[in-house]
Parts: sequence; C-alpha cells; structure tokens
Amino acid sequence: MLTSPAVLLVDDHAMFRSGLAMLLRLGLPHLQLMEAGALEEALAVAEVPDLVLLDIKLQGLSGLDCMPVFQRKWPRAALVMVSSLDDAASVQLALERGAAAFVSKAESADRIVAVIQGVLNQRAAPLVAGRVRGASPAVPDATVTRPTLTPRQAEVLNLLCQGLPSKTIGRRLDLSENTVRWHVQTVLGLLNVTSRTEAAFVARRHGLID
Repeated sequence: MLTSPAVLLVDDHAMFRSGLAMLLRLGLPHLQLMEAGALEEALAVAEVPDLVLLDIKLQGLSGLDCMPVFQRKWPRAALVMVSSLDDAASVQLALERGAAAFVSKAESADRIVAVIQGVLNQRAAPLVAGRVRGASPAVPDATVTRPTLTPRQAEVLNLLCQGLPSKTIGRRLDLSENTVRWHVQTVLGLLNVTSRTEAAFVARRHGLID
C-alpha cells in the first residue's frame, strides 16, 4: 500500500501557517501535514517529511540557513521555499542551496498547490530529472520542453532575472518602457509562468540564463 506524502510546514507566522495548512488540506487532501514555527520544533516532528515547505524569513536562524540542517537530517526530502521576498537574488540563493522550487506568498492558492503537487510528482516519477543533490541548479525537467526565445527576449529575460524594473531594462536596451513590458509578458507566457520570480526560477532551471 502506498503511503501518503508527508509535508512539513515551517513558518513562524502562525496565522499564515494555519491558512496554508487549510489550503493544502482542501487542495491535496491525501497529504500528511505537520507544522512547526522554528527550526528546533521542525526537527522534533515524528514523521520523516517528503517535502519541507520553508519560509525564508524565520526568526533566529533564517530559512536559507536552515536548509543545510534539513538536508543533513532528511536528505531525501524536497525543500520548497516560500517567501514574501519577490527578488531574483533570493530565488537564485535558494536554488543554489538546493531548493526544488520557490513560491511567492503573493501567488494564488491554486498556484501554490500546483507547485507543491508538481514537486511531489517529480519525486515519484522516474522519468523526471527533478532536483538532484549536487547537480547544477539549472537541471531541466525531462518532461518539459525548453522554450525558444528570440535574442531580444533573451536579453529582456536576463535583465529581468537580475531584478531590474522595466524602466531600467528599457534604458539598457534602448527600448520604451511599454515595449519592455510587452516583452516581459511575452516571455512569461513562453515560460508558462505568472510572475518575475517564477520566470527567474524556470529560466535558471532550463539553462536559459547564466
């Protein structure tokens, strides 16, 4: 008999953590959910998690600094970072440290559920490369076609992933701000994402940027 995946929520904001737990119970009722507000509490849970949903901004030791601790204790658990920080630097640092995914707290409920389900599916599907410890952060999924971008779209994506606003990108590329915004929306559509944070994650995962 297959066991239900165990997911550990680690967030020091009790209200957000409870809301996220309720969301996951509705969207993914087969999960076993555990909650913790800090590192010590998380390490004391009874079950070994398949996935740890970890807030970047924890009190005391940050979520990013907690990652190596969880990786040593549960080397087979996938780490998904959740944060209100919506900048490319935070995404890149999380990926470099081995995160399987990065989710903004501003994302829709459906999107958060979809990301978590996607990571769990990758762990269960042998044909998906997934996130392999020690591999480059830009390891593409075997089941996802690498998007093809024009040279201009690639330029916009590269600057977007540096966290630059549309006005600055326009000055760098000698384009109007409206033209940059149009390119950004086109790139988001090609990458099948809805935010700049997701675009940075997908772009690095597929090796579209350095």
